[in-house]
Amino acid sequence: MFKDRYKTDFQMQTDFQPLADAIYRERVLRARRTPPEERIMEGPRLFDYACAITLAGLRSENPKATEAELHQLLRQRLALAEKLEQAR
Repeated sequence: MFKDRYKTDFQMQTDFQPLADAIYRERVLRARRTPPEERIMEGPRLFDYACAITLAGLRSENPKATEAELHQLLRQRLALAEKLEQAR
């Protein structure tokens, strides 16, 4: 039974690989066409997006927390991420 499921999962991955490759290729080409000043602005946008997602997760984990408490938890997470990055 496990082998049959593995075969099916592998076949699905194989079937979708050309689509995944095409999507990746389009993303690379779009990135190459993006002006440098726009690319520079993507960093802060992505950071803000990541913070919003993290805050949503923290809100879900701590439903009774105030916004100030959630932002404090976010700062703690960011500090931990920086510490782990520096330890590499």
